[in-house]
Amino acid sequence: MTPIIKANELTKTFGSYIAVNHLTFEVREGEVLGLLGPNGAGKTTTIRMLACLISPSEGSAIVAGNKIGENPLVVRQTVGILTETPSLYERLTALENMDFFAKAYNLLDDHKRSERIKELLIFFSLWERRNDKVVTFSKGMKQKLAIARALVHKPPILLLDEPTAGLDPESSKEVRDLMKTLSQQEKYTILLCTHHLKDAEKLCNRVMIINKGKSVITGTLDELRNKINGQIIIQVALKKINSKMVEAAKKVDGVKRVDVDKPASMLKILVNDAELTTPLIVKNIVDSKGLVLSVNVLRPSLEEVYLKLIKEDSK
Repeated sequence: MTPIIKANELTKTFGSYIAVNHLTFEVREGEVLGLLGPNGAGKTTTIRMLACLISPSEGSAIVAGNKIGENPLVVRQTVGILTETPSLYERLTALENMDFFAKAYNLLDDHKRSERIKELLIFFSLWERRNDKVVTFSKGMKQKLAIARALVHKPPILLLDEPTAGLDPESSKEVRDLMKTLSQQEKYTILLCTHHLKDAEKLCNRVMIINKGKSVITGTLDELRNKINGQIIIQVALKKINSKMVEAAKKVDGVKRVDVDKPASMLKILVNDAELTTPLIVKNIVDSKGLVLSVNVLRPSLEEVYLKLIKEDSK
C-alpha cells in the first residue's frame, strides 16, 4: 500500500523538554495505524504536528502529498482531527454545530452542505436529535458528533486522539464499531492515538509503540508478539485422549511441551511457530486415530506485548 503519511525524524521540543524525538514512520493508504504509549509519550504532540496545529522543531512530514511546513492550509483540508476533548459548542444544536464547522471548511453551497450534514448525522444515528442542544447529549453522543464534524469536508485521513476516552462500555463499542465501518467500508486512513489496548487490538492493522517521544517498535500484532518471544499455545480438543495421541503431538518439530487436560479432554501444546506446527500436529493426531473437535491458537495479548516492550525500553 502507498504511504499517505510519511514522517521523517519528526521532533518537537518545548524549551529543554523533548516531547517527540526523531520519529520516522509511515501510514499506508486505507490502513488503521495505532499510536500507543504511556502518558507523556508524545502521541498527542505527534498528531498535532501532522494536523499542522503546531510546527515541528526538527524533521518533516508529508501528509497526502503535502509537506506540513510548506502547505499547512492544504494539509488541514486533507485531515479530519478529533482532539482529546470534543470541543463542541454546547449551547448550539447538533445541526448548528455541523453547519458552523462545515462553513469553516469552506462548504459554502447551501444545498451540498445540508446534504453532507444530513448524510453524516444519519450515519452516526444523530439525525433524530439534530435540533437538540449539544449540552443535552451523552458523552458518547458528543464523541460521535465530534467525529462527524471531523468528516464534514470529506478528508481522506482521520487523526483520532483517544476517541473512546471517558466513555462507558456501550458507548465505547458504538464508537469502535463506527471506526471499523469508516476504515473497512468507507476506506478512510486512520491514525488512532489511544490508551485503550482493546481498541487497538480490534481496529488496527499495525501499531507503533512510542515511549519518551521515541519509537519503540512498529508492526502488526503478530510481528510484535514474535518480538517478545511470548508463549504460543495450541489447544486441541479431542473426543478422547490416549497416550498415542500425546506422543504423536510431541513428535512434531517445533513442539516444546505437551500438557494433558484429561477432564476437558484437551491437549495444550506449547510451540514456537503456530503457523508451521498446527497442521502437522493435527495430522499426527488424526493419524493416531484421534477425533479432533476443535483447534485454537492462544497468543500473547496486545497488553502483554505492550507492557513487556515498554518495560524493556524503560530500563
